[in-house]
Amino acid sequence: VRVVEFGGGSVQPGGALRLSCVVSGFPFSRYVMGWYRTGPGKEREQVAVLGSAGRNTDYHPAVKGRFTISRDTSKNTAYLQMNSLQLEDTGVYYCNAARNDAGSYWGNGTQVTVSS
Repeated sequence: VRVVEFGGGSVQPGGALRLSCVVSGFPFSRYVMGWYRTGPGKEREQVAVLGSAGRNTDYHPAVKGRFTISRDTSKNTAYLQMNSLQLEDTGVYYCNAARNDAGSYWGNGTQVTVSS
């Protein structure tokens, strides 16, 4: 099983980044995909979640309207498009694949730094 995040980096406020999460070793299409983050002095929080069918989404209020989660089953990949980034978005972003009857898998995270 592999869950690997790509796309982190450093941007100025107002900038954009696109994170990718490539998975293997389990049936991607049957798992709920989520993005989580930890920041300086903050507990890990759920950023965005997307249902296995690619329809139902849930976003943290702080990112709603700025971030978009999506998935491409043909590529076993989930994405997080992050626009209008703010200083408070700085943190390590983790990809998670979850299924009620099969547990969940985590990536090692990718750093996102928003600074001027």
